[in-house]
Amino acid sequence: MPIRNIAVGHPHEATHPDALKAGLAEFISTLIFVFAGEGSGMAFNKLTDNGSTTPAGLIQAALAHGFGLFVAVSIGANISGGHVNPAVTFGAFLGGNISLLRGIIYWTAQLLGSTVACLLLKFSTGGLTTSAFALSSGVGVWNAFVMEIVMTFGLVYTVYATAIDPKKGSLGTIAPIAIGFIVGANILVGGAFDGASMNPAVSFGPALVSWSWDDHWVYWAGPLIGGGIAALVYDFFFIGSTHEPLPTTDY
Repeated sequence: MPIRNIAVGHPHEATHPDALKAGLAEFISTLIFVFAGEGSGMAFNKLTDNGSTTPAGLIQAALAHGFGLFVAVSIGANISGGHVNPAVTFGAFLGGNISLLRGIIYWTAQLLGSTVACLLLKFSTGGLTTSAFALSSGVGVWNAFVMEIVMTFGLVYTVYATAIDPKKGSLGTIAPIAIGFIVGANILVGGAFDGASMNPAVSFGPALVSWSWDDHWVYWAGPLIGGGIAALVYDFFFIGSTHEPLPTTDY
């Protein structure tokens, strides 16, 4: 059972060199990802003079996020696992693949990375607004809530299948590609409705820098619930007794 494998971790983990290196890797990876993804949206707004979203803009966003996440996961995979997303970290925690204390380090690094990326974008673009995620006209908060749950379920399920599952074999080498692809595909689906976040850190940075918090809870609750369900489902049905727990030093 996944819940039995949950580990809190030791207090000294907060200052352990490996944990700090992993946190730094998450910070850098998230910064790179958000700078590319959020930056593509700002570039589109500048080119269209803040025009409405078009199919071309949606494709641009999907490509920028897909490519950016592929790189971000790849460069962090050997250090931190390349989570780049609090929902992925939460799913890994529920499956017993990361301790609570290390997860808090990851969350802090991811939120800081997103915030710094947005501050750099605002400065380097001459003060352009970092647009916070928002619901499209006619889309209610509960519509977006379910959309975020489903999209993040697909993302975290893909992470488990290609990167976490101990039986993944050669799939582990293409994990960053698969993860980038599912995010790009989901943006093509949900981008026109609620922006398709799937990542609380990606939503947090722009919201903080622009100080726009409308319906922000949707972009936390939806991804965390979707990611948690995906982790529990995959771990329970497909990993099961073959689960490899954390090393005893992490408990």
